Amino acid sequence: MIHFRPDQPKSEQVLAEMRRRIQTGDYKPGYPVPGEPRMAEEFGIARRTARKVINALIADGLVYTVRNIGTFVADSKTGGPPEHIGPGDDDQDQPEG
Repeated sequence: MIHFRPDQPKSEQVLAEMRRRIQTGDYKPGYPVPGEPRMAEEFGIARRTARKVINALIADGLVYTVRNIGTFVADSKTGGPPEHIGPGDDDQDQPEG
């Protein structure tokens, strides 16, 4: 759980935290992010607020959803599923083209 500032909406604060986790690699491309129920529990927010955060991440191209499966971190270049998921997914293994 994060300590919420009273002068900023909770949804914006959770969104900033989720963006930070994605950008720092805590959540890696192709791997799931917490769904609405888990996010609501982890941050102590309403599911409606969690849904708002997930929708904002989708709009930003940071995550994508697979119907009936979940929401996953998007490839930073395409905004969609990565080509490969697993060890060695960083750009240093990719030839420049």
